[in-house]
Amino acid sequence: MFALSDAQQRRLLALMITFHVLVIAASNYLVQLPFTLFGFHTTWGAFSFPFIFLATDLTVRLFGKEPARAIVMRVMLPALVISYVVSVVFPRGSYAGLDALGEWNLFVARIAVASFMAYLLGQLLDVHVFDRLRTLKAWWVAPAISTVLGNLADTSAFFSIAFYQSPDPFMAANWLEIAWVDYVIKLIVSLLFFVPLYGLLLATLSRRLLAATDTQILAASPARPRP
Repeated sequence: MFALSDAQQRRLLALMITFHVLVIAASNYLVQLPFTLFGFHTTWGAFSFPFIFLATDLTVRLFGKEPARAIVMRVMLPALVISYVVSVVFPRGSYAGLDALGEWNLFVARIAVASFMAYLLGQLLDVHVFDRLRTLKAWWVAPAISTVLGNLADTSAFFSIAFYQSPDPFMAANWLEIAWVDYVIKLIVSLLFFVPLYGLLLATLSRRLLAATDTQILAASPARPRP
């Protein structure tokens, strides 16, 4: 962890919270857009949601468990509201207009609530597992294991809550297959692309944060008298 000023901590937390809300809202919208990949049903949300685990793992590694938990807690409600609004106004890729908000949409509401519960479960598990493993010498173990378990919890909770006996006939009939395919895609994307990207970002951020800390220390040190 790094010794940052209160202002730096606030700016970083605000940035991470905004990033999480945007990814959740985008994923909740994209999960309503199914397509077929190699003969299996999946959704576009499988490609966007792994970004959240990347961001959470970086936060735990750099600043500890509590800032990561703070992000999870602060993100849930605004992500729930934004996800519902976006999905109602733009159902399945089409624009329905703001008037659509005047009618309660059970299909979208279930997706938003499912996302709320799945995000809470998946991210808190990810934070806990990552925090327990981050002291290991091999830097990749913590993000890999936490991603595997966190995505499993998140995907299982989300699809069972959102689409079991759904009013959408296609999702009701295929949600279990879609859930497993989404999970496999998330793991492939995360382990092949995001874990290496995590290592690169960790090294880059570590250098920058250490440089910023050294600059603060030098600026706070009293000037030496000239000989």
